[in-house]
Amino acid sequence: MQPGGVMKATVVDGKATPRGRYPHIKRAGDFLFVSGTSARRPDNSIAGADVDEFGTTRLDIRAQTRAVIENVRDILASSGADLSDIAEISTFLVNMNDFAGYNEVYGEYFDHQGPARTTIAVHQLPHPHLLIEMKAIAYKPIDSDSMRRKE
Repeated sequence: MQPGGVMKATVVDGKATPRGRYPHIKRAGDFLFVSGTSARRPDNSIAGADVDEFGTTRLDIRAQTRAVIENVRDILASSGADLSDIAEISTFLVNMNDFAGYNEVYGEYFDHQGPARTTIAVHQLPHPHLLIEMKAIAYKPIDSDSMRRKE
C-alpha cells in the first residue's frame, strides 16, 4: 500500500476509554486527527477536579489544561508524533472566564511557531467537572521504510 493511502484508527492503551465508539486518534495518510480530549484519567477521575469531605468541588483550569495537553501529547506519541507536529488545535472552554488560565498554561507548551489555534465557548462538556476539551490535527509523514517493515 502506498504511504499516502494509509488509514488507521487507534484507541490508545493507558488512556481513558473513549465515551463513544470512536478512536483516540486516526491516521489518514500523513495526517493525524486527535479526537476531542479531556482531563479524564484512565480510572475516569478528572485532573483538576477535587471534591473535599464536605462535597465542595474545586475546578482548576490550569491543571485541566495541562492534563489535556499531556493527554494529547501521549496520544500523538502512540503514532510516532509529538506536540511539535500539531498543525491546528481547537479548544472548547465551558467558561471564557477561564481563558487567561488556559492561555497561560498553553503558552508553556506552544509559542508563536506552534499550531494554528481556535478557542470556542461551549455550553457544556460530557461531565460537569470538565472545563476544557481539545482536538488536534497533526502532520507526521509516514516513514515508508518503517511501513514496509510492518507489512
